[in-house]
Amino acid sequence: MSGVLAFASAVTVEPPLCAADSDEALMAQIAAGDEQAFERLLSRHLDRIHHYLGRLTGHWAECDDLAQETFIKVWLKARSFRPGRVRVTTWLHRIAHNVAVDFLRKAGRATRAEAGERARDEAGPDALGQQAEERQRLHEALSALPENQRSAILLRHQQGLSNPETAAVLGTSVRAVESLLSRGRRRLRALMDQPGNVRGRERIS
Repeated sequence: MSGVLAFASAVTVEPPLCAADSDEALMAQIAAGDEQAFERLLSRHLDRIHHYLGRLTGHWAECDDLAQETFIKVWLKARSFRPGRVRVTTWLHRIAHNVAVDFLRKAGRATRAEAGERARDEAGPDALGQQAEERQRLHEALSALPENQRSAILLRHQQGLSNPETAAVLGTSVRAVESLLSRGRRRLRALMDQPGNVRGRERIS
C-alpha cells in the first residue's frame, strides 16, 4: 500500500475520463487492491477533500495529516462502497467529515476562536487587500458556527453537494439539512454584520 503512504506525491494531471475510468470503476479496482487506481482517485479528489477539512476544522496546518487519514480509510473501506446507492464524492466526504469531527472532539483541541487566530497567522503574504480580508472575515464567521451548521453550509455551497447528498454525509434527513442551512445562513449574516465584518455580508447571501 505504498501509494497511500506517498499520497502527496501522487497528484498528477488527469487525462480525459472514460467509462472505465469513472470514480465507480476506480473504486472497484481499489477494492481489488489496485494501487494505481487509488492514486488516480486520490489525484482527482485530494484538493477538494483537503480544502473541506481545512474549512471545517480551521486547523490548516493539520490538513495534510487529516487528508492522509481520510484516504487511508478510503483504501481500507473500499470494499464497503456500494455503487448505485451513493456517489463516490458523497462517500468520500462522509469519511472526511468523520475524520474531521473525530479530530475536533479529541481533548485538547483549540477553540474555534483560537482556530480563527491560527488561520490569520497562517494566511501569509497572500492575505493582502480587501478581497483577502473579506475571505478571512468569512472564514472566521464560519469557524464560529456550530459544527453541524458549518458542515452543512460547506458541503452544500462550497463542495457543491445536493441537499440529499449533504444529508448522506452528515447522517441526517434532508429536512434536517434544510434547517441547518437556514439557521447557519442567518447566523452567518449576524456574525458578518458585527463591527469589523460588514464588508463580507454579500458573500454569504
